[in-house]
Amino acid sequence: MKPPSGSHRARVRAQLRRIPLRLRLRRTRGRLLRRLLLALLALIATLCTAAVVAYRLTDIPDPHPETVTQSTVFVDDKGSYLGRRGPVDRQEVPLSQVPRYVQDAVIAAENRSFRTDDGVSPRAIARAVLASLTGGERQGGSTITQQYVKNALLTPEQSLSRKAREALIAIKLDRTRSKDDILAGYLNTVYFGRGSAGIQAASRNYFGVDTRNLTVSQGAALASIVNIPSYYEKAGSDPEVTATLKSRWTWVLDAMATSGAITAKQRADATFPAFRFYPPGTTEGQRQYMIDVAAKEAADRLGITEDQLARGGYTVHTTFDLALQDATTEAVKNLKAGKSGKDSKGTTLHTAVVAIKPGDGAVRLLYGGSDYARQPFNDAVGGAVEAGEALAPFGKVRLDGPLTELRKTAAPTPLKLASAYATAAANGLYATPYTITKITRDGRQVYTAHPDTRRALDEKEAFMVDMQMSKTGTPDQTQDQTPDKATDRAPDKEAIPSTPTAQKAPQTFFTAGAGGGITRRTLWSTTQDSQLTLTVVLFADRPGEQKNTTVPAQLPNDPSPVESAEETAAQIWRLATGGTG
Repeated sequence: MKPPSGSHRARVRAQLRRIPLRLRLRRTRGRLLRRLLLALLALIATLCTAAVVAYRLTDIPDPHPETVTQSTVFVDDKGSYLGRRGPVDRQEVPLSQVPRYVQDAVIAAENRSFRTDDGVSPRAIARAVLASLTGGERQGGSTITQQYVKNALLTPEQSLSRKAREALIAIKLDRTRSKDDILAGYLNTVYFGRGSAGIQAASRNYFGVDTRNLTVSQGAALASIVNIPSYYEKAGSDPEVTATLKSRWTWVLDAMATSGAITAKQRADATFPAFRFYPPGTTEGQRQYMIDVAAKEAADRLGITEDQLARGGYTVHTTFDLALQDATTEAVKNLKAGKSGKDSKGTTLHTAVVAIKPGDGAVRLLYGGSDYARQPFNDAVGGAVEAGEALAPFGKVRLDGPLTELRKTAAPTPLKLASAYATAAANGLYATPYTITKITRDGRQVYTAHPDTRRALDEKEAFMVDMQMSKTGTPDQTQDQTPDKATDRAPDKEAIPSTPTAQKAPQTFFTAGAGGGITRRTLWSTTQDSQLTLTVVLFADRPGEQKNTTVPAQLPNDPSPVESAEETAAQIWRLATGGTG
């Protein structure tokens, strides 16, 4: 058969052109649909294959080093938070130490489908992709699993490829780890503001408690803060921020009540919690003197460096009484003769306060200066202060053990001299001063303190020292005396019995120092009984002739340094013992 000629084909095309497009599409619709369907199926198969391959090739990375580094926390004798050491304010806690209502509060605030979803939110991913393609504002709404992946496992880069990798890792994490493991990782790494990485640091920085002691209201507040931590961290000190957070806190609690996470009674009883003031007050910096001493002792006890201690995630339980320390800081702040500062002649005035438990050695109070930022040197443990007549009570007795070097030391530190006084209060039993009671890590106790005691005076000698220190009346009764009469006179040796036949007075008051009359250079005022030895030291120095040296200087005489020292010692004693005298 003869094939169609070129002119025939042209006629056919001309005829087809005369057929309406609608009719032509109707005739070819089935073929087009089949082709489109095949193309779509091929695309879906390609995407699914690519997703499966990407999923299989995706490994769950290790957490960033900074997200696993832990700080070491210091607490006082009652467990109140003192401060921390370490590059990151973070301590891990197992999920078992996070109350269930706190877990549920975070889920209500951040990802209500957490316990049932697959680790990702398709809607949130779609919003993020659209925002990236259109150049719109960065979108949130990630699941808790995605947030954990983003915070702990990936970089903060914002791109489609990173978002896709985040989703793949989140899915894989959800399929290979339990929900509890993921939630624990999230709670231990998410940022809460106030420098707090993880819920344990946040619990302490916002409320001064461990995570396990959070209330329903406090847990809901922390869960609310996660949304915008840099803004909400001012809650409690900024009224506008506090009001905004309270509104979100209410929303979280209502969601918990609706889901059954808390009962109707718990919801009704919930009151907005009180926050620790932010930023910290002046006493926060003063606490660093205590932490310096405790950190050195803790590192020595564990046989590690202070840097290793800071990064080790330990909890160091100290002997300090934080409430007494803060009250002392305020008391000394009002002490004119003891304020740290320089006068017109360049004289710098200092105050140091030490309180020790006699016969045990536990340091209850350690005030080393008014401002750690300006003077990191601790006057209480490192200041070589002229002793003068402060050593006179030990002049006629035989000293043993750690006290043998006392007479040879013209400038003992306040801590060493206070421990010597405490020996007399403990009937001659010397106790090495210590600041650590125990150290824990991951719930295990790794160090426990045991008082180190030895006899340095026999009981008769201890009685004689105590009698030498004793003064008639209380510090308040001696304020009318001149400095010379109150402190410069030699002890009445005739009044001291040869044997301890008289009962020891319940309290001993003793003030002495270097220099006399209006040339006072150092004042030591000590109050003690068998339970506590408290020493307040006032001293002054000025620049020496050689560079970076100092020499003793005269204390100001108005007001009387004796009165200042004794009034301060009496005030702190009342704070420490709850007494009225």
